Amino acid sequence: MIAIIDYGVGNLFSLVSSFKSIGADAIITSDKDVIRNADRIILPGVGAFSDAAKKLHDSGMDRLVIELAKSGKPIMGICLGMQLLFEKSYEYGEHEGLGLLKGNVVPIEGAVPANLKIPHIGWNALHFRGSSSLFKYIKEGDCVYFVHSFYAADCDESVIATSEYGIELTAAVQNGNVMGCQFHPEKSGAVGLNILRAFCEEN
Repeated sequence: MIAIIDYGVGNLFSLVSSFKSIGADAIITSDKDVIRNADRIILPGVGAFSDAAKKLHDSGMDRLVIELAKSGKPIMGICLGMQLLFEKSYEYGEHEGLGLLKGNVVPIEGAVPANLKIPHIGWNALHFRGSSSLFKYIKEGDCVYFVHSFYAADCDESVIATSEYGIELTAAVQNGNVMGCQFHPEKSGAVGLNILRAFCEEN
């Protein structure tokens, strides 16, 4: 069973629908015992980093996610959920992340050419860095759907895919059982479903 953590942020219904469409058992829950007993964990998120980090902290979910990550349970952060896995975010200030991955979340503005719109919204190709079992059902150059104004930087050791938007932006990361997608697999058609299918097979 896959537990999608409900801590007050994220488009959770579309995630559940995506898992159901590939035959996976997924539940939206804020019950810590249910989350602890799940086979795999999804950390979703949309909106501001500081708000999401506070909600995680106030609910105690931050400590639970760290505990489960250290236990070896497969965990995937999606969009803002991926950014929360890092050490810090510089989104309108400086904010502490979960520290499960080395790196910082920084603005796209100023990093990409000035003629490119922010937020970065739309379909972009994935460029693989090394190999990851998360991508075993997709191929180099497959396109996924992004919506973001900040990106993970200083994180080369965990980057498994990038996408070009004036510069190479971090698209997906993995360090052992901790992984994340900056894009939305639940909005990325068959490619996204195949990434979720691969996640369901992570041990």
